[in-house]
Amino acid sequence: MNDKPSVIRETDGDARIQARNLMNKAAHAALAVIDPETGFPSVSRVLVAMDADGAPVILVSGLSSHTKALMKDSRASTLFGDPGKGDPLAHPRLTLRCSAERIDRQSQAHDRIRTLFLDRHPKSKLYIDFPDFCFFRLVPLDASLNGGFGRAYILSSEDLRML
Repeated sequence: MNDKPSVIRETDGDARIQARNLMNKAAHAALAVIDPETGFPSVSRVLVAMDADGAPVILVSGLSSHTKALMKDSRASTLFGDPGKGDPLAHPRLTLRCSAERIDRQSQAHDRIRTLFLDRHPKSKLYIDFPDFCFFRLVPLDASLNGGFGRAYILSSEDLRML
Protein backbone atom coordinates (compact mmCIF):
# COMPACT_ATOMS: atom_id res chain seq x y z
CA MET A 1 0.00 0.00 0.00
CA ASN A 2 1.35 3.40 -0.95
CA ASP A 3 0.11 6.27 1.20
CA LYS A 4 2.25 8.88 -0.56
CA PRO A 5 0.28 11.43 -2.51
CA SER A 6 0.97 11.53 -6.24
CA VAL A 7 3.15 14.37 -7.45
CA ILE A 8 1.16 14.36 -10.69
CA ARG A 9 -1.79 16.73 -10.66
CA GLU A 10 -5.05 16.11 -12.48
CA THR A 11 -4.80 17.65 -15.95
CA ASP A 12 -6.93 20.76 -16.24
CA GLY A 13 -7.53 23.56 -18.75
CA ASP A 14 -4.64 25.64 -17.44
CA ALA A 15 -2.20 22.74 -17.93
CA ARG A 16 -3.48 22.19 -21.48
CA ILE A 17 -3.07 25.87 -22.32
CA GLN A 18 0.41 26.03 -20.79
CA ALA A 19 1.53 22.95 -22.74
CA ARG A 20 0.18 24.31 -26.03
CA ASN A 21 1.77 27.70 -25.36
CA LEU A 22 5.17 26.12 -24.71
CA MET A 23 4.96 24.43 -28.11
CA ASN A 24 3.46 27.35 -30.03
CA LYS A 25 5.97 29.91 -28.77
CA ALA A 26 9.00 27.69 -29.38
CA ALA A 27 11.29 28.45 -32.29
CA HIS A 28 13.33 25.34 -31.53
CA ALA A 29 13.23 22.21 -29.43
CA ALA A 30 15.51 19.41 -28.35
CA LEU A 31 14.76 16.30 -30.39
CA ALA A 32 15.58 12.87 -28.94
CA VAL A 33 15.79 9.86 -31.25
CA ILE A 34 17.11 6.32 -31.02
CA ASP A 35 20.42 5.90 -32.83
CA PRO A 36 19.94 2.90 -35.15
CA GLU A 37 23.59 1.88 -34.97
CA THR A 38 24.06 1.94 -31.21
CA GLY A 39 20.52 1.77 -29.80
CA PHE A 40 21.35 4.70 -27.53
CA PRO A 41 19.28 7.87 -27.28
CA SER A 42 20.66 10.81 -29.23
CA VAL A 43 19.60 14.43 -28.78
CA SER A 44 19.90 17.40 -31.12
CA ARG A 45 18.34 20.81 -31.56
CA VAL A 46 15.82 21.39 -34.34
CA LEU A 47 13.74 24.30 -35.58
CA VAL A 48 10.00 23.79 -35.06
CA ALA A 49 6.76 25.18 -36.36
CA MET A 50 3.23 24.07 -35.54
CA ASP A 51 0.79 22.49 -37.94
CA ALA A 52 -2.87 23.55 -37.80
CA ASP A 53 -3.80 20.72 -35.42
CA GLY A 54 -0.95 21.53 -33.01
CA ALA A 55 1.51 18.85 -34.16
CA PRO A 56 5.09 20.12 -34.23
CA VAL A 57 6.79 20.12 -37.61
CA ILE A 58 10.54 19.94 -38.19
CA LEU A 59 12.68 20.48 -41.28
CA VAL A 60 15.76 18.25 -41.33
CA SER A 61 18.59 17.30 -43.64
CA GLY A 62 18.87 13.73 -44.86
CA LEU A 63 22.56 13.99 -44.02
CA SER A 64 21.90 14.41 -40.29
CA SER A 65 22.03 11.52 -37.86
CA HIS A 66 18.62 12.38 -36.38
CA THR A 67 16.95 12.13 -39.82
CA LYS A 68 18.54 8.74 -40.42
CA ALA A 69 17.33 7.65 -36.99
CA LEU A 70 13.74 8.80 -37.67
CA MET A 71 13.74 6.91 -40.97
CA LYS A 72 14.55 3.68 -39.09
CA ASP A 73 12.42 4.25 -35.98
CA SER A 74 9.66 6.85 -35.84
CA ARG A 75 9.66 7.07 -32.03
CA ALA A 76 10.93 10.41 -30.78
CA SER A 77 10.65 12.89 -27.94
CA THR A 78 10.95 16.65 -27.94
CA LEU A 79 11.66 19.01 -25.09
CA PHE A 80 10.08 22.46 -25.25
CA GLY A 81 10.78 25.36 -22.90
CA ASP A 82 13.64 27.75 -22.37
CA PRO A 83 15.28 28.29 -19.03
CA GLY A 84 15.16 31.89 -17.93
CA LYS A 85 17.15 33.63 -15.25
CA GLY A 86 17.91 31.81 -12.06
CA ASP A 87 17.31 28.13 -11.51
CA PRO A 88 16.65 26.50 -14.91
CA LEU A 89 14.53 23.83 -13.24
CA ALA A 90 12.10 26.44 -11.95
CA HIS A 91 10.90 27.26 -15.50
CA PRO A 92 8.11 25.39 -17.30
CA ARG A 93 8.99 22.66 -19.77
CA LEU A 94 7.17 20.05 -21.78
CA THR A 95 8.44 16.65 -22.88
CA LEU A 96 6.42 15.38 -25.81
CA ARG A 97 6.48 11.73 -26.84
CA CYS A 98 5.63 11.48 -30.50
CA SER A 99 5.63 9.45 -33.67
CA ALA A 100 7.46 11.08 -36.58
CA GLU A 101 5.71 11.05 -39.96
CA ARG A 102 7.76 12.00 -43.00
CA ILE A 103 5.93 14.38 -45.33
CA ASP A 104 6.07 13.45 -49.01
CA ARG A 105 7.40 16.33 -51.10
CA GLN A 106 4.65 15.80 -53.70
CA SER A 107 1.76 15.99 -51.20
CA GLN A 108 -0.58 18.89 -50.48
CA ALA A 109 0.51 18.63 -46.86
CA HIS A 110 4.06 19.50 -47.96
CA ASP A 111 2.94 22.78 -49.53
CA ARG A 112 0.94 23.75 -46.44
CA ILE A 113 3.78 22.83 -44.07
CA ARG A 114 6.39 24.57 -46.23
CA THR A 115 4.35 27.79 -46.07
CA LEU A 116 3.85 27.69 -42.30
CA PHE A 117 7.50 26.79 -41.73
CA LEU A 118 8.68 29.74 -43.82
CA ASP A 119 6.30 32.02 -41.89
CA ARG A 120 7.91 30.88 -38.63
CA HIS A 121 11.50 30.65 -39.95
CA PRO A 122 11.98 32.98 -42.94
CA LYS A 123 15.75 32.36 -43.03
CA SER A 124 15.09 28.70 -43.83
CA LYS A 125 14.29 29.89 -47.36
CA LEU A 126 18.03 29.52 -47.98
CA TYR A 127 17.85 25.70 -47.73
CA ILE A 128 14.20 24.60 -47.46
CA ASP A 129 14.11 23.33 -51.06
CA PHE A 130 17.46 21.51 -51.04
CA PRO A 131 16.79 17.95 -52.26
CA ASP A 132 18.12 16.30 -49.10
CA PHE A 133 15.83 18.29 -46.78
CA CYS A 134 12.44 16.98 -45.69
CA PHE A 135 9.68 17.68 -43.20
CA PHE A 136 8.46 15.45 -40.40
CA ARG A 137 5.24 15.93 -38.44
CA LEU A 138 5.78 14.92 -34.82
CA VAL A 139 2.40 13.44 -33.98
CA PRO A 140 1.84 13.73 -30.22
CA LEU A 141 1.21 10.53 -28.28
CA ASP A 142 1.35 12.05 -24.80
CA ALA A 143 3.37 14.54 -22.81
CA SER A 144 4.80 15.34 -19.43
CA LEU A 145 4.42 18.96 -18.34
CA ASN A 146 6.44 20.46 -15.53
CA GLY A 147 4.59 23.73 -15.17
CA GLY A 148 6.78 25.03 -12.34
CA PHE A 149 7.50 23.91 -8.81
CA GLY A 150 4.91 21.35 -7.67
CA ARG A 151 2.94 21.52 -10.94
CA ALA A 152 3.47 18.25 -12.83
CA TYR A 153 0.93 16.86 -15.31
CA ILE A 154 0.56 14.02 -17.78
CA LEU A 155 -1.27 15.09 -20.94
CA SER A 156 -2.85 12.92 -23.61
CA SER A 157 -2.65 13.50 -27.34
CA GLU A 158 -6.19 14.93 -27.11
CA ASP A 159 -5.06 17.42 -24.45
CA LEU A 160 -2.46 18.73 -26.89
CA ARG A 161 -4.63 18.96 -30.00
CA MET A 162 -5.53 22.46 -31.14
CA LEU A 163 -9.28 22.98 -31.33
